[in-house]
Amino acid sequence: MTRFFAIAMLCILAACGNKSDLDQPPVPLGHFRLGHNVVVAPHPVQGPLSRDVAPEEWVDTMRAAISDRFGRYEGDKLYHLGISVDGYVVAQTGIPLVLAPKSVVILNVTLWDDEKGEKVNDEPERIMALESLNGKSVVGSGLTQTREEQMANLSYNAAKRIENWLKNNIEEFGLDVPPVEPYVDDREESAETAEAPEAEGEDTAETPVTVDPEIAPAEIAAE
Repeated sequence: MTRFFAIAMLCILAACGNKSDLDQPPVPLGHFRLGHNVVVAPHPVQGPLSRDVAPEEWVDTMRAAISDRFGRYEGDKLYHLGISVDGYVVAQTGIPLVLAPKSVVILNVTLWDDEKGEKVNDEPERIMALESLNGKSVVGSGLTQTREEQMANLSYNAAKRIENWLKNNIEEFGLDVPPVEPYVDDREESAETAEAPEAEGEDTAETPVTVDPEIAPAEIAAE
């Protein structure tokens, strides 16, 4: 009975495992369009029971995940993402369900506004992404996945966490600012509907006064 229960749980977890959403429409991020995709890993801390990963490998894998997720956005305003890989655990082979470590990656993320040439968030956002729970990782991904598969899994989840961070702060970050309404000279509109003065003995029908649209008030031109 115990063995049957364990097998059933593994099947359920495999069915509920993480599935890529990159073939679905992206979540709305207003005016966002990705400019520079900058990833660095100057001194990432390698956690206990972790496989070795060279900094440049993290840079390549994370940049690919960011490009895959944010390259889908076609907003009218450029934003840059600056990402630092600060720590990780890429799980080694362990004892299932007891000592098998779980994989994790820790990032610091900064959003830059291209038009303003400045950071949107004064302090970097700390992002921690865990490996997805599925039939391969419930017993420790070090047992069932290659190092490259683990890194791709973590990078995918990290990019999605960054997307959620932007979505949850869309107004604060100016991603969803309403467009500026075009200026309308209501004096011109009033002039078009003004009544002409009535003359003695003439038909009193309303005669609209036309205004030359080329003539703009001096104060408007000065603006």
